[in-house]
Amino acid sequence: MIHFDQVNKVFYLPHERKVTLRQRFVSVFQKNTYEKFYALLKICLSVKRGECLGVIGRNGSGKSTLLKLIAKVLEPTSGKIIINGEVAPFLELGVGFQGDLTVRDNIFLYGALLGMGRKQVVDKYDWIIEFSALGKFVDAKLKHLSSGMQVRLAFSITVSIESPILLVDEVLAVGDIDFQQKCYNVFEQFKQIGKTIVFVSHDLGAIEKFCDRVILLENGQIKAQGYPRDILDIYRKASSDPVI
Repeated sequence: MIHFDQVNKVFYLPHERKVTLRQRFVSVFQKNTYEKFYALLKICLSVKRGECLGVIGRNGSGKSTLLKLIAKVLEPTSGKIIINGEVAPFLELGVGFQGDLTVRDNIFLYGALLGMGRKQVVDKYDWIIEFSALGKFVDAKLKHLSSGMQVRLAFSITVSIESPILLVDEVLAVGDIDFQQKCYNVFEQFKQIGKTIVFVSHDLGAIEKFCDRVILLENGQIKAQGYPRDILDIYRKASSDPVI
């Protein structure tokens, strides 16, 4: 379903920041210099149909960049990515939401941004409201809802999409325990019907419970991959080692 072949993602970081108008004017006559930052380096990865792949690593290791490349939010600097199926991405809380619109309006807006037609949203509307448990708040402005309630709404809309690939970033940590359990129940249902899931999380217990395979990212590279327990042991040992 997903294949990465020697994929690199490079960001160019300027050595100097041009903040004032004078600095920007002077910079016209100067050569700008940049530093290459490899967010991902030589990534070779395949994810099979129906597999739940866990992605772990320290902050800044490249986990979210990997998901954004799969979701086509970002393009690779070099290398080849093949995605065989539509993707339902749940990457960042609040992206696409409008705080001054009601919950009802945001369902249609967010659904449209995820590629759903109006009829699809109408057909899924009752399910989204029930799953998110926001029936009392459909006419409330989104900005008056807590961050946890917004997570529930965004996740409910995302998982209502009938796509074969689901991407989930760490944002589920914002939700309460009951809602997290509902999400994990959905993961189990998706696995049973053969959906492909790429799951980024610092919750190592959830990674071990739900994932068939785990990759460990370190400085933009795949340091290890394999059975969840084996890779989690490597990660825990590396995390407990003193930083020199």
